[in-house]
Amino acid sequence: MDTDQLAQQLAKLRERVRLGAEKSQREPAEIRVLAVSKTRGADEVRAAAALGVRDFGENYLQESLTKIDALDDLKLCWHFIGPIQSNKTRAIAEHFDWVHSVDRLKIAQRLSEQRPAHLPDLQLCLQVNISAQDSKSGVALCDLSALATAVAQLPRVQLRGLMAIPAPADTFARQCEPFAALRTALGQLQANLPELDTLSMGMSADLEAAIAEGATIVRIGTDIFGPRRTASNG
Repeated sequence: MDTDQLAQQLAKLRERVRLGAEKSQREPAEIRVLAVSKTRGADEVRAAAALGVRDFGENYLQESLTKIDALDDLKLCWHFIGPIQSNKTRAIAEHFDWVHSVDRLKIAQRLSEQRPAHLPDLQLCLQVNISAQDSKSGVALCDLSALATAVAQLPRVQLRGLMAIPAPADTFARQCEPFAALRTALGQLQANLPELDTLSMGMSADLEAAIAEGATIVRIGTDIFGPRRTASNG
């Protein structure tokens, strides 16, 4: 995608966010756009950064480390949003600013232990399997409170909120249902963890529903960079 096309895509996306926020009586500034840059080259990320994007989401560790190194001069905010294996926690802890996909205490503990002391606290979201899909990662709602309480006590990480990838739905009302459930879950956690402030939910196909239900971070790939490419590595 050339720079003009990218600029047009970003302008359309920002208008969608603005309209969605307006319809839900929210301020657009409350909603952070996370550009999902997995499978995209460093040149495309640099072009998006030149157009004002600062937050980028990556799923594949080795691919992302190459990009992070190549773009170090830009001081971008890097979010890891993919499944996490134990043998990859050190590199994630050392190179990312946010992790959205923590779904068990062992992973959070390793990120805590391996976060370099000279870096700011690593910002964490707990991934919730909000649609109870066998094919999806995430903590079950019934186990969420115990996990959140434990993670919130760890040093060098800061628990910020929740993330989910709901099952696809074919109507706006059905898209809203899992997002509303995630918002309710966050509200319940805030009774004991009032510092939680983040709902990472919504992608290109269900952006408006996510905003209507309180998303503070929306993860957008296709509507910024175009159709998804095949992953090059893991």
